[in-house]
Amino acid sequence: MAERRSPAAAFAGRFAAASEGGPLRLAELPFRTQVNLRVDPAGPAARDLGDVLGAPLPVEPCTAVTAGDVTVAWLGPDEWLVIAPPGHRHELLAKALGDRPGSVVDVSAQRTTLLVGGPRAGDLLAHGCALDLHPSVFGPGRCAQTTLARAQVVLLPRPDGFHVLVRSSFAAYLAEWLLDAAVEHLR
Repeated sequence: MAERRSPAAAFAGRFAAASEGGPLRLAELPFRTQVNLRVDPAGPAARDLGDVLGAPLPVEPCTAVTAGDVTVAWLGPDEWLVIAPPGHRHELLAKALGDRPGSVVDVSAQRTTLLVGGPRAGDLLAHGCALDLHPSVFGPGRCAQTTLARAQVVLLPRPDGFHVLVRSSFAAYLAEWLLDAAVEHLR
């Protein structure tokens, strides 16, 4: 069997070098479990899914709730993205939904997660993102589907920086952009 390789694995060394002793930390957080949920937010299934996750599904636009090592990000009026460590047992969500209207779809292979951390993380991302990334506006507990350097991403502010969820097919492009932007704008 072939060894499993993450979409940005080839950048690990360059990310580490760019992170040494500087105001940034770049890394890939590979193989995170990502599950797309679609359900009526006012129905009992939403409550049951929240119970399984240990946190209610957020209903305010562009918010995210974290419980332990699981984050639930609002993507739309009836859509959420669950992000958890590799190997999270997402089948429990399908069991909680049962035969009620809705869907639970494992989309883990669709995106990888890039960490952009450190005191200059927001400055770096601001060079390619139109959102106001100031912590008073876009801090932990928020989320957004946006573009970063023309790549569609889900952006999640964290206490240590940002998690950038990018489609696997754009991971190398975005990794190169982050490395170039770090050298050009922040050194």
